[in-house]
Amino acid sequence: MPLSGKSAQVASSVAATLFAVTAAPNSSLRERKKRRTRQALIDTALELFTRRGFGGVTLDELCEEVEVSKRTFFRTFTSKEDVAMAPDQDLWRAFLEELETADPGTLPVVELGRDALLAALERMDDEGWARRMLLSRRLAERTPSMGAHGLQFCEATTQEALEILHRRFGLGGPGDLRPRLAVDMLIAAFRGALASWVARADEAGRTEPPTAEELAARLREAVAALPGSLALTTSR
Repeated sequence: MPLSGKSAQVASSVAATLFAVTAAPNSSLRERKKRRTRQALIDTALELFTRRGFGGVTLDELCEEVEVSKRTFFRTFTSKEDVAMAPDQDLWRAFLEELETADPGTLPVVELGRDALLAALERMDDEGWARRMLLSRRLAERTPSMGAHGLQFCEATTQEALEILHRRFGLGGPGDLRPRLAVDMLIAAFRGALASWVARADEAGRTEPPTAEELAARLREAVAALPGSLALTTSR
């Protein structure tokens, strides 16, 4: 299914930033500086948006806080929504890379995708990632423009995943909905796991922040529940 307009731009951004997110440790000083600037923008944006509200912080104010120009900002992000959703987007970009190199064996596509997503979660080894993800999700819940941006990114990522499945494994073709449904089920399982993870973090009395390992455990549970959900009936 071809993309157009805004979704096509997001798809291009997904592919273009894969290397920037996962560059090798021995990359050049310039590349390391770019990654530090990117991380500073993400951390500062999430802190400011959380304290003052998404609409209460202008792009000029964000750039001034990090001491970068708007030109520098737009070399990395397309909008305030883009920087606010970076933790989630980084995870799914890593997922695409894992799917690109995955050994399928005899696994169903949903389980292949689950394993690729779990591997991507393991790559989110920065101890601050889970906190950034939590702040991002809380912001998204009360910011409609972030929700719209997330839908566009989700569709672009889905199309990238389907292209990989088709190119590497010959899956999909005209009229074959199975790969699309498999990817959609994986995404739905992750969303359910993420919602549960955020709710657990917001429970009264909890003092420790949630971890990526907890999110991975909830993802396993959500994918395991998919067959039962398909067979669920209203009969008693």
